[in-house]
Amino acid sequence: MSVVKSQVTLSGVVKVNEAELRALDALVGYGVKPFLAVFYEKMGRHYLEPHEAGLRSLFETIRAQVPNQLAQVDMARKFLKDQAP
Repeated sequence: MSVVKSQVTLSGVVKVNEAELRALDALVGYGVKPFLAVFYEKMGRHYLEPHEAGLRSLFETIRAQVPNQLAQVDMARKFLKDQAP
């Protein structure tokens, strides 16, 4: 007898502007442990705790991808500025 297991997954794309990306980068710069400690102390655990694994993953994703992209934008701007007459 064969067992069939169904799985439903979701991924999404959220379009953010540069200021929002820089804010996210700054936010994750604190690290997930310190962020959670302060968040739970000041805001409580009720809403976020069930999604803590997702938050940890989000922090890792942002730290892995966003700083390099922001650095490239900064370098491009510097290059263009240096090329201006």
